[in-house]
Amino acid sequence: MLGRMPFGRTGLMVTRVAFGGIPIQRLSREDGVRLVRDILDLGVNFIDTKSPASDKKGFLADLEESLRRLGTDFIDVFQHHNVSSREKMDAVMGPGGAFEGMGEAIREGKVRFPAFSAHCLPVAAEMIRTERFAAMQVPFNFVDHQAADEVIPLARDKGMGMIAMKPLGGGLLEDARLCFRYLAQFPDVVPDPGIETADQMRQIISCMGVKGPLTEEEAASIEALRSALGRAWCHRCDYCQPCPQGIPISVILVAESFVRRMPLEKMRDFVEGPFKAAEACAECRQCADRCPYNLDIPSLLKRHRSSWDGLLRTGVWSQAARG
Repeated sequence: MLGRMPFGRTGLMVTRVAFGGIPIQRLSREDGVRLVRDILDLGVNFIDTKSPASDKKGFLADLEESLRRLGTDFIDVFQHHNVSSREKMDAVMGPGGAFEGMGEAIREGKVRFPAFSAHCLPVAAEMIRTERFAAMQVPFNFVDHQAADEVIPLARDKGMGMIAMKPLGGGLLEDARLCFRYLAQFPDVVPDPGIETADQMRQIISCMGVKGPLTEEEAASIEALRSALGRAWCHRCDYCQPCPQGIPISVILVAESFVRRMPLEKMRDFVEGPFKAAEACAECRQCADRCPYNLDIPSLLKRHRSSWDGLLRTGVWSQAARG
């Protein structure tokens, strides 16, 4: 049976795994409805909901659409999505920003607890320190593990609910058992995997049933995978920015994750512009000099462009991006 856990100071009792909805976009409406019902039948009671809007009007429109689609009068935890730059944070939290809409929604009883998601850990830490939020979501898995150093302890100290975005590395980490064994070492963090089939959730639930600390063999496997992926793994910190050519580097370097989770027509909305911008790369190497993980970013941009071109020609993302 899937257990439940306190979600920070909210008083909510949530299942020890959430349902992330990005891959559901690949399904027909009928199959998508069936999947949500199957997930609920498995006992999962935490469905991830967000608004990407920076302004109050856009936020309230997103909220009303979510309420309509979910068939409910209120949402327990609603997130400002992808607050991953100082500019986005200032827009969300400033006059006329989305957080004003959040406050209005809470006063009207349409949202119970405000939350946010962020890909950039320093920005996430700043958002936490505002003490305006009851929950937060950041990338967290055994490769993107830096959140354990500061962000998770900071959120824990504030009594916040904590959600692990991309527990399977956006689909790039294939050993689900190892991924969820690692996250089980953080029992107050809720993993939020993107799910496309009920069998995927069943497998995850079975993985989470294994108790106890990591074995020496599991720890060794994690270190080996970290070492192998560390040479070409973008951690989405965006310390490489700003690019003199305006290239959104991290979007390109995580494109394979989009490929694994989204239909091509949806994915193109996110990445076609960035890949076009990457053609202007002057190989100045400012990005590589700034990267705290010592990635050879100009080379990785070339490899990902090659994989993208291959996807458009053949429908298959090649492994050129991994080198």
